This record gives sequence, C-alpha cells and structure tokens, in this order.
Amino acid sequence: MRREQKKQKIPGPFEINGVMLPIVSLILAIMISGIIMAVCGYNPFEAFGAIFAGAFQSKSGLAQTLTQATPLIFTGLAFTLAKKTTLINLGVEGQLLFGAMTAAILGNLDLGLPVILHLPLTLILGMAAGGIFAAFVGVLKIKFGSNEVIATIMLNEIAKLFCSYLVNGPLKAEGAVSQTEKVLPTAMLPRIIAKYQLTFAIVLAVLACVAVKFFMERTVKGYEIRCVGMGSKAAETAGIDVGKMMVTAMFISGAIAGLAGACHVTGVDRRYIEGFSPGYGFDGIAVAALAGENPVGVIFAGVIFGALRSGAMVLNRTTSIPTDFINVIQALVVILVAAPLLVKEILMAGRRKNGFFT
Repeated sequence: MRREQKKQKIPGPFEINGVMLPIVSLILAIMISGIIMAVCGYNPFEAFGAIFAGAFQSKSGLAQTLTQATPLIFTGLAFTLAKKTTLINLGVEGQLLFGAMTAAILGNLDLGLPVILHLPLTLILGMAAGGIFAAFVGVLKIKFGSNEVIATIMLNEIAKLFCSYLVNGPLKAEGAVSQTEKVLPTAMLPRIIAKYQLTFAIVLAVLACVAVKFFMERTVKGYEIRCVGMGSKAAETAGIDVGKMMVTAMFISGAIAGLAGACHVTGVDRRYIEGFSPGYGFDGIAVAALAGENPVGVIFAGVIFGALRSGAMVLNRTTSIPTDFINVIQALVVILVAAPLLVKEILMAGRRKNGFFT
C-alpha cells in the first residue's frame, strides 16, 4: 500500500496547494486567455501591455487601480468570512446596495454633528444595514432550513428593486436621474488625492482584512466560527452553538459588504446612483478564490482584479480588443482555483508535451 501511495504522489512542482494554487491558477488563466485572444485574431501581448500600462504606469492609473480594488477587497473579504462556516453568501451585492442606500440617507440628514461623528455614524449604520440583511439569511437557514444560496440570490433582487424605488421615488434628487442628493460635507469620506476618486476607504479595506485575520485566529468567537466550518457536528458536540455562529458569520460578512457600499457613497460618488455597482458583490467571489480564502490574501487579489478593471479602460480606449477578455480571465481564475486537479493535469500535460515544467 505504501509503495502504491508513493507512485501516485505527484512530485515537485505538481504539489500545488496553499498559496501556490491561486498563483499558478492566475498565471494559467492569463496564458489561456492569451491563447483565446490569439485564436480570435487579437494580439495578447498588446492587450496585456495596455492593461499593465493603464493600471500601473501613471499616477492616475495607480489611483484608478486602487479605487477599483477597494470595493473588491471588501466584497472578497465578505465572501471569505461567510465561507469559513461553509456558508455561500451570494447576497454580497444586495448587502452592499443596502449599506450604500443607508449611507446615502444618513449622509443627507443634517444632524448638526461634526465630521468626526457624522461620518463614522454613517459608515457604521451602513454596516449595520448590510449585516442585518445578511443575518436574516442565517436565521432563515437555522430556523427553517432555507438554502442560503437561493435565499441570498433572491434577496439580491429585492434589495436592487427596493433601492431602485427609493432612488427613483422619495429620495430622488430634484432635476436628476436615478440618484439621491449629495451627502453633506460632514459625511464625506476624505480623498487621498484631491483630483482622483481614491479615498481613505482603501485604508479601511486593508484594516478590515487584518482585523478579520486577527478575529478568526486570535479570538474565541473566531475559533468557534472556524470549528463550525471544519465540522458542524463535531463543533456541536464540543458545545459550540452552531446556529449562533452561522448567524454571527453572516452578520459580519454582510456588515463588511455594507461598509463597501457606504464607502462608495460617501467617498466616490458622494451620493447613491442607481447602477453604481457593476457587480462588485459577484466579483468578490473571484477575489476570494484567488486569495485562497485568506483574509490578508484578499488585499493582493483585490489589487490584481482592480488592475484588470483599471487597465481595461485603457484597453478599450487604445486598442480594438474587447474588454470582455477581462471577464474571461476572472472566470478562468475561479474555475482553476475551484478545480486544483485540473491545474495539475494542465501542468502535467505541458511537461509531457513540451518539457516546460521539468
């Protein structure tokens, strides 16, 4: 038996796990997407050159990259935390919208508070809105056996339609189309560079990742959440309230998503604009996959996807190459990270045919 196991073990570079899996998956995703571009008659070197130049080779490009990365870091972290309890939170998009709308409402209220109080209150209540919306899904699952995947997808649509009603009805700015009034100056998140949309939300996103890492690994509640994720039956036997931990994880996950929306409203647009999110909540799944569901890894994964989004703008302006290839790269990353055996098979095929991985 031992000899058979040794024969089946894949040597050297094929022992892909941990940090190496998302890195190799990203490289393969770029290579495969490049091949697809070439087959479609486009120059992949021109495409990736334009993306890199647009994302990093100028002050404005770097600012745009970090601006695009900020909501992706938040949503990737939100998905990662829920996944720690084996919950698939596909409702991050709806939680983000609720957080954004709450921030728009609170940011417009003249409470006579200074910025040091009004801004934190706006962000915290945006977090609370997203957290409560997500916790509701956890309660449905624990009390009624609801499937969180179906529940979160359905609630996304409810959140979208409800926010659309508000922004086109009672909260619509006078003379504007599908947007609220600007938030008050006391509720505006400061921008790092005056001419660009990059705000201190990027700092909050990084701190959130570090805080979640600390919470999961250094606190009792974090340990209990991880135990539930590793085995709910064993955790229950050990005296952990599995249902409570699932609801707690969903609340924190939704709160992070709500903070993403609140930061966008108070920092980038300074108001709620219908359709401001191009799917940040769903792109967070790709970010979490590339990060290997590591809270700190989410920072780097978010920046990579932010660079792809920022570079896509330059790609669209300077070449005839469709920006849809950016979505191809994201999809390939998710597929390859979700199927590590497929990655190994691709590498083994490359070794057998070309000797590239010897």
